[in-house]
Amino acid sequence: MIYDASKYVFDPPPLISRAHKILIKPSATYPHPYPFSTSREMLGIIIDKIKQVSDADIIVLEGTVSGESVYPIYKSLGYDFQRVLMLDVRDCIWVEIENPLPHPFAVATFWVPNVVLSCDYLISVSPFRTVGNQGILSVRNLLSLLPVSKYKKGSGGGWGSLDEFGWDKVLADLYFTLPFDLAIIDGRKKFSSADESFKGKTDNLGKIFEGEPYDIDREATVMAGLDTQYLDVIKAGKAELES
Repeated sequence: MIYDASKYVFDPPPLISRAHKILIKPSATYPHPYPFSTSREMLGIIIDKIKQVSDADIIVLEGTVSGESVYPIYKSLGYDFQRVLMLDVRDCIWVEIENPLPHPFAVATFWVPNVVLSCDYLISVSPFRTVGNQGILSVRNLLSLLPVSKYKKGSGGGWGSLDEFGWDKVLADLYFTLPFDLAIIDGRKKFSSADESFKGKTDNLGKIFEGEPYDIDREATVMAGLDTQYLDVIKAGKAELES
């Protein structure tokens, strides 16, 4: 669903009231504020609304591209929520889980933090960001749940060892392997850059996208006229699962 940002109210889905552990995945891999990273304001709204309907443990989980501690970034972005467990991917126990697709596009198994598997409800909260004509949206937000030490190439950070498979296929496999229940794209503003640098252009969009990750990435892609090919790969995977 696409909402006018001025009228948007987060209404926790009924499943949240029955959950014991809720995981929120922000986009916070660098200490650059909204609209580059997930806004502290949006996270606060979501957390407060969850607490009104649920006594579940709330966990915020993120990792960095460098593999260094994410806690200084949490502090820089103002993520100082009460009664919320702030975790770093690099400090978690990782488990290898299988891709449920009968014929994976690129990756048959992924290493992920075990805390993800222990949670009843998974939420991705990302800004509306583009690099060139590519959308860095809710599905791409899941990438930093993968431990850099398992996927880096050479001495640098990142997930370079996955590059050879093609990122559209990797993201599609990740989407099916980590089935998030809900995604929110904070499109009050849109940050656009020509490359992966932090210099770019900010436009007022005035929209909030909320729903299943594939669906809202598709809606955002259509609205902004983006070339987001991983959505076509995901569509093919859905067709295979349904056949």
